[in-house]
Amino acid sequence: MEMTGVSLKRGYLVVEGNDCMGPAEEIKKQKVSECCLPKDGDRLDSDCLPTSETEPKTPEVVSAGKGKKNSGAQLEEEEEEDGFSEEGEEEEAESFAEMMKHGLTELDVGITKFVSSHQGFSGILKERYSDFIVHEIGKDGQISHLDDLSVPVDEEDPSEDVFMVLTTEEKQQLEELQLFKNKETSVAIEVIEDTKEKRTIIHQAIKSLFPGLETKTEDRAGRKYIVAYHAAGKKALANARAIRSLLVVGASSLPYPRKHSWPKSRGSYCHFVLYKENKDTMDAINVLSKYLRVKPNIFSYMGTKDKRAITVQEIAVLKISAQRLAHLNKCLMNFKLGNFSYQKTPLKLGELQGNHFTVVLRNITGTDDQVQQAMNSLKEIGFINYYGMQRFGTTAVPTYQVGRAILQNSWTEVMDLILKPRSGAEKGYLVKCREEWAKTKDPTAALKKLPVKRCVEGQLLRGLSKYGMKNIVSAFGIIPRNNRLMYIHSYQSYVWNNMVSKRIEDYGLKPVPGDLVLKGATATYIEEEDITNYSIHDVVMPLPGFDVIYPKHKISEAYREMLTMDNLDIDNMRHKIRDYSLSGAYRKIIIRPQNVSWEVVVYDDPKIPLFNTDVDNLEGKPPPVFASEGKYRALKMDFSLPPSTYATMAIREVLKMDTSIKNQTQLNTTWLR
Repeated sequence: MEMTGVSLKRGYLVVEGNDCMGPAEEIKKQKVSECCLPKDGDRLDSDCLPTSETEPKTPEVVSAGKGKKNSGAQLEEEEEEDGFSEEGEEEEAESFAEMMKHGLTELDVGITKFVSSHQGFSGILKERYSDFIVHEIGKDGQISHLDDLSVPVDEEDPSEDVFMVLTTEEKQQLEELQLFKNKETSVAIEVIEDTKEKRTIIHQAIKSLFPGLETKTEDRAGRKYIVAYHAAGKKALANARAIRSLLVVGASSLPYPRKHSWPKSRGSYCHFVLYKENKDTMDAINVLSKYLRVKPNIFSYMGTKDKRAITVQEIAVLKISAQRLAHLNKCLMNFKLGNFSYQKTPLKLGELQGNHFTVVLRNITGTDDQVQQAMNSLKEIGFINYYGMQRFGTTAVPTYQVGRAILQNSWTEVMDLILKPRSGAEKGYLVKCREEWAKTKDPTAALKKLPVKRCVEGQLLRGLSKYGMKNIVSAFGIIPRNNRLMYIHSYQSYVWNNMVSKRIEDYGLKPVPGDLVLKGATATYIEEEDITNYSIHDVVMPLPGFDVIYPKHKISEAYREMLTMDNLDIDNMRHKIRDYSLSGAYRKIIIRPQNVSWEVVVYDDPKIPLFNTDVDNLEGKPPPVFASEGKYRALKMDFSLPPSTYATMAIREVLKMDTSIKNQTQLNTTWLR
């Protein structure tokens, strides 16, 4: 069966939680309005500012997504999205191809099978990030759309003038007062046009925009001033300053002032739909929190969404009014907030029912018959529910190898795998850091080579500097928990991919006695007499752990053999460090997308969008009209997937391609030139 590749130009996969892995390039900062952006830069990192990129003319490589892993003996409740990297700056195609010779292929991570028999064809995925749109499917089964920018009417909300009455300088002074950043105990704002209405608006503006500050009106030399001061009083102010001087830390680590009053009749959480372009969910929340001057942890959501895409999802925030949120639409680019409502509860990870994808594959080579066969197969049979390539990293040291070393309790190997020099695509300063580490084994010296300390390598080196080389476990513990667990989840995914490929090779696309199915959250075996009650879409396979059962056929022995080869005991998956004990989970082996539709369109200009976004519809833009003939053909696909599935694996099944950068680079070296 012929495999054809997606066209590729410079790109890389982003490893979740590690901004040092892969040749990330400088990102151009977008111009943002000063209407509500605080001046101080030390509360959030500068890279939390909204950024924008010119729409690229070259395609991105296929990767897969981010998500929180919730490992339990049940069907996975994790949100997986497809993450695509940013384009590099000018670099030679041959040099990138040379670097990627050391990357992974699908074969390396157990992705080897297809379910359909049609002939593959090529196409360009994510030539523009607007070619990939994700709409969240909420817990009520409804697809989230941004289609209403109106604000719920509430008499207790201040007037719109409160957002415009203060100058940028006054906002900066008030924020410094709010966060105990200066020696002053108050800030006085002169009322230039002294009227009662003007004074009222200034009072409201300060209390609304700077929670924790109170105000009063004073006469000074015949002029009226609004004086802002801390509601908690001078004693609390002195205590906060004492804490600051003792800890020598930034304001962001100090407790925030108390929130202003919130109407009792209103739900505590404002739910809204967030439309964003080319920004992942956490970055987006960092931007919103900076503009609103609040901590990011007051936001909640049901799942993380891809960066290199247009995504629409529901967000909830604690005690921030719809009016304040709607004002951000005037300040932010590539964001839009709407569909506001007040609710009593926040959102929780995993509550969503899935995601609806609208994807354009440009410049396709397949005939209409090939496309029809491929899409019919996707609709009727589905695709193998593999973990996609991003799960495993992009460099010569796959993340699953680190995960395996953690499970083996081989901490020196964990340290070496993360820090040793490696072949492949990496930033120059990271290469120098690794060389310094290999030469000196001095974590402090190696750390000095890193201008970015937040990456996994920097965090581990900082831990080694603090705890010493004989306490690698504690040093590794400095890395955020989700990032540490990413490694062992990667190993689980590696095992699962390999076992599913073997299951399909040995038994095909039909259920057999000894397979596992779920009844509720409990896995049970398919018996011979029950075989006709099930289809391949019911069959699940376990991620290895201490709280799962394995199939009652030869695939069970294959699990045991694979873990034994890796010096792990399948009968004892508990780790002496509780965080690294794997309970396991179950995952369906075949996913059949819902709401599948498609059309082939022709076009001449590769820059034109091929469908409308929610914002286009709000602005009343007519949908694109296609000619009957054109230079290029594109396949526009729509489909819905449950949580914990990779859209790129569905697209892989359609195109019959290897989604790894290494393979695509080899297939497209001539095109790259």
